[in-house]
Amino acid sequence: MAEFPKLQRLINNALKQSAEESSMLLGQELKVHNTDFLSSNKMTYFSDMDDASFVVGVESREAYPGCFYMVFALRDAILMSGILLGIPPARISEKRKLMILEADDIDAFSEIANQIIGSFNSIFQPALPEKVHLKQLPPTKFIPQMDELTEEKPVADGEYFLCQTVIEMQGQEMSRIDLLIPLALADMFDPQAVETPVTGESVPVADDSLDSPGLSPSPENSFGQSQAILLLEDDASDRQHVREMLESSGVMVLAADFNADVAELLKRETIKAVVVGMANVGDREFSQCTKIYAICQKHSLPIIMCSGQWTRSGVLKAVKCGARDIIIKPYAADELHAKLAKFLNAA
Repeated sequence: MAEFPKLQRLINNALKQSAEESSMLLGQELKVHNTDFLSSNKMTYFSDMDDASFVVGVESREAYPGCFYMVFALRDAILMSGILLGIPPARISEKRKLMILEADDIDAFSEIANQIIGSFNSIFQPALPEKVHLKQLPPTKFIPQMDELTEEKPVADGEYFLCQTVIEMQGQEMSRIDLLIPLALADMFDPQAVETPVTGESVPVADDSLDSPGLSPSPENSFGQSQAILLLEDDASDRQHVREMLESSGVMVLAADFNADVAELLKRETIKAVVVGMANVGDREFSQCTKIYAICQKHSLPIIMCSGQWTRSGVLKAVKCGARDIIIKPYAADELHAKLAKFLNAA
């Protein structure tokens, strides 16, 4: 089996970040562990499947064209979508038992899957030598012994690099998430050794980007003066408080009003993260956050959104607007430092 060591590291980092961000979205801690990497093919994979699944296609664009798949247990998809929708636990249990997947569940789980794909984008984009963009395709349900395997459904025929990771949520019985990556696409992400025409010896392909985000920080990436953040805060007193809090610990801060010209500000300093502070979580604020995210996305900048009160719908809107984490005001120094360090140490 091809090992794809770089791809394994990218996947592990992306899954870890996905779990952290899904925890924020769901309001419950989600963990991933016991990741296995195997080789498989479509027929073998689905013939061994006993339970219903929810398959999300992920289109890979730009320099790495292709499609891979995220496969969830259907009951896990119902659980997570139900939590996101605020459905009472008893009703979620009933829906899981009867495998009831309604239109609202599909929409909600698509939001969760899109957030996961966003995590993969943030890990893959800076770590690969060429440009890549991952985009969610319409999900599909597959029930063994009921749904027919066709040439293209629920996944395309072929040989796959298979990643299987256990997912865990306290108080809930959960299964795992599987990634099915076609070997041809895996080899684009992580080219394998090639044979020299003269000796026939294997020569590893050069890899200039094994140190992907999410790994332990190196000394030059310590939390200090080399790191600068952009602070966009609605409230002037909060803006001054956060600025002093961060600068006292050696973090350079470029502070401005929430409605400032972000594109112009990013020309002044090498910014590594953006903190957005809002008085409210209404349509006006999220409209501005969408504009901020569009600009920050070009620079692969993580965004932390802060407000005095977060509702479940507000968190969902924040994730849609590109938030990688949230903070409830008033700002606590330890929490702000911890959340920023996670991104600055990975920069």
